[in-house]
Amino acid sequence: MAIGNRVFLKRPMDAAQYLAAFRQLPAAVVADCMSRLPALSSDIRLMSAPKKPIMCGLAVTVKARSGDNLMLHKAMDMAKKDDVIILSNEGDRSQSLMGEVMTTYARYQGMEGIVLDGPIRDITGISKMDFPLYATGHTPGGPFKDGPGEINVPIACGKIHVCPGDIVLGDTDGVIIIPRQDAVRILKEAQDYLLVDLHNFELAKSGALKRAWIDEFFEMKNVEVIDSIYE
Repeated sequence: MAIGNRVFLKRPMDAAQYLAAFRQLPAAVVADCMSRLPALSSDIRLMSAPKKPIMCGLAVTVKARSGDNLMLHKAMDMAKKDDVIILSNEGDRSQSLMGEVMTTYARYQGMEGIVLDGPIRDITGISKMDFPLYATGHTPGGPFKDGPGEINVPIACGKIHVCPGDIVLGDTDGVIIIPRQDAVRILKEAQDYLLVDLHNFELAKSGALKRAWIDEFFEMKNVEVIDSIYE
């Protein structure tokens, strides 16, 4: 087997049953139920204008060589409804990985979205497109198409570990990864937490949100509060 230059056509699909429910939850709410650790780097941000407020699908992982999109092209032919292509690019920022033509094709294919740990190009057109595309920025420099690379293997994207079949959840705040093995537990906790969050939002609007916890925490941490001017 050609390690580093291979494509796995299959991946775990058991988390698909939770996608509809996760599409009702903001990424920030779910992240808070995961010790606030599942978010991709803030370098990776929404570049397009999808009408749906939340992107949620199963990860089709792509491990690409820096600035190369050969495996991305193959993944786009493989991806279907409820799939999110998520690509590791070795941190490269010099070459765009896709542009308006590829994004248009991805939308035609009907996949849920694309997340790139690298830049795109044709931002004028893509910024108006009804398709969830996340990337680190934009540059006119185009990609190479030489490989090698891999599809549906574990990757690191935006400094977060991603396995094939994990849930990829994104909105205007950014993108988080939900490990498929933990999906059912995280879903229940996030649904409960959303109710608490909405209640706190209403309390904040009326000024009734309790704030005593701050001084209590200060006391526990031995924070010195001085009724004087620093000199």
